[in-house]
Amino acid sequence: MSRIGRKPIPLPKGVTVKIEGNVVAVQGPKGKLDTPLPRGIRVEQQDGNLVAIRENDSQAAVHGLARALVNNAVEGVTKGWTRELEIVGIGYRAELKGKGTVVFSLGYSHPIEYPLPSGIDAAVDPKQTKLTITGIDRQKVGQVAAEMRSLRPPDPYKNKGVRYSGERLKKKVGKTGAK
Repeated sequence: MSRIGRKPIPLPKGVTVKIEGNVVAVQGPKGKLDTPLPRGIRVEQQDGNLVAIRENDSQAAVHGLARALVNNAVEGVTKGWTRELEIVGIGYRAELKGKGTVVFSLGYSHPIEYPLPSGIDAAVDPKQTKLTITGIDRQKVGQVAAEMRSLRPPDPYKNKGVRYSGERLKKKVGKTGAK
């Protein structure tokens, strides 16, 4: 039995849930999210909680997944999700251009413009080396952060590039001199 799948999802005040077929629509103070459920999993509302129920043991693999996706939606519409990026390197920086574009200077011959998808906001600190991505959809926030990191992933020799905040990197030793 899935331990995560059996765990009930508490519904905070101000969150409404509509279950229509295999789609769970969650609405809260920050917005509205629709979460599709895998076949064979249904969600029921029981005394202020949501419970994920599977039809039989063939859906055991997706039971915990379905519960986690609905829980992420509930948490997203109440608190929201954030991902922080650090930009390390001389001359490497990011700045906001207008409301929906982030411009990166990452040591290439040209600046890179990254248009933000709808529902995602970005904030750059005054030093232009820290970037905070926020939104209500956890998957979208993580995807945008991963795409921004892939513009210049951290170099294993000099540790320069775009990295997640708190990411531990293994630094490689460079060439050794001729003996």
